[in-house]
Amino acid sequence: MPHLTTPEAPAALSASLQTGAQLHALLERLFPICRSITGDGVRQTLAVVQEYLPDLQVHEVPSGTPVLDWTVPAEWNIRDAWVKNAAGERVIDFQQHSLHVLGYSTPVRGWFSRQELEQHLFSLPEQPTLIPYRTSYYQPGWGFCLSHEARLALSDEYYEVCIDSTLDEHGSLTYGELVLPATVAREEAAGEVLLSCHCCHPSLANDNLSGLVVAVALAGYLARQPRRYAYRFVFGPGTIGSITWLARNPEAVARIRHGLVLTLLGGPGDFTYKQSRRGTAATDQAVALALRDRAAAHHIRPWLPYGYDERQYCSPGFNLPVGCLSRTPFGEFAEYHTSADNPSFVRPGQLQQALELVQQICRVFEHNRTYRNLRPYGEPQLGRRGLYKGVGGGSEGQQWQMALLWVLSLSDGEHSLPAVAEQSGLPFELLHRAAQSLAATDLLEPV
Repeated sequence: MPHLTTPEAPAALSASLQTGAQLHALLERLFPICRSITGDGVRQTLAVVQEYLPDLQVHEVPSGTPVLDWTVPAEWNIRDAWVKNAAGERVIDFQQHSLHVLGYSTPVRGWFSRQELEQHLFSLPEQPTLIPYRTSYYQPGWGFCLSHEARLALSDEYYEVCIDSTLDEHGSLTYGELVLPATVAREEAAGEVLLSCHCCHPSLANDNLSGLVVAVALAGYLARQPRRYAYRFVFGPGTIGSITWLARNPEAVARIRHGLVLTLLGGPGDFTYKQSRRGTAATDQAVALALRDRAAAHHIRPWLPYGYDERQYCSPGFNLPVGCLSRTPFGEFAEYHTSADNPSFVRPGQLQQALELVQQICRVFEHNRTYRNLRPYGEPQLGRRGLYKGVGGGSEGQQWQMALLWVLSLSDGEHSLPAVAEQSGLPFELLHRAAQSLAATDLLEPV
């Protein structure tokens, strides 16, 4: 299948993504598109996303635009590429797999000796059957990626080479943005949550389509919920996309209270959360609580100034509370940045679990309140307010009773509800329900 066209939507695919199977079907549909940090592949991808999120705004930023310490690059597009042997057979073929071309390759056409061609070939001797993913975004050059087995089979003295690509200095960088406004009154709104994912890798399923499809499904879910926060989704190319967004949106940056970069969520392995640069931000606390309450096998890692776009959002000048949620991190699984990162590597069940986790994280964001006990002198009488069991001495309802007591004990105007969850060890959503019940009486009020 050519990599420059968008496959038609399957008739059975619903516009609402709720199950792992539906997420995986969208991933399979997007997989063949040849994406890069600019170009028509990004536009085709965002056009599919708009089928699910019609309010997604697509932005075009002209090449040459200064963005922070960077400049928006020339727009790259590719129509075809191949290496032919003396018999005219395509021994490397972009139409067979988009990873075969070095990303951002400059156009080339001509005959090259085997020795000359070797200087432009990339393979993995330690993984001889796989095609690597390689790019040359900011340094002009050209090349082909192929399996090491195929490389060793190149025995002709000369090869004909064609890369039919363009680098347009008058092009643009494309990114998508969706804002779901808060549904409460303006004075009750709590700021914004930033959800960011990449849309720049060609024919790689876990990196980064898994994060993209989870983000699309999460946006659809949040659109149907009451929201104390506004939620801003950014679908952009890695590094230059987040830098461009940050440069263009200083007012939105000032409103961000929580943030997550979503990536690598569909492969095997435990959940891994990389903390924000702050390390103790409310975002970091919320993710840790959601992982704990779901009893999901997971690892929490400290901040590291390398990785995905969290390093742009958390750079010292912005210092946003943005962490990175993934499964096995980049570079730590054998399929990373190779042709083995295909749709069969991504499991529908893993996507479903990831969606449910980020939904729960967002519920923690929404319900993260600080309360004040209005009867702080002695333990208030819960029974006459209908909050305590009628007969003493038994253990029935004990967790609910403990939730009520923990909320009352720590609601001093300083402890947030996540802090109560951390100290008590009780599920956050149970404590939220307890706080709601207490606030419905004369015992508790939100600060």
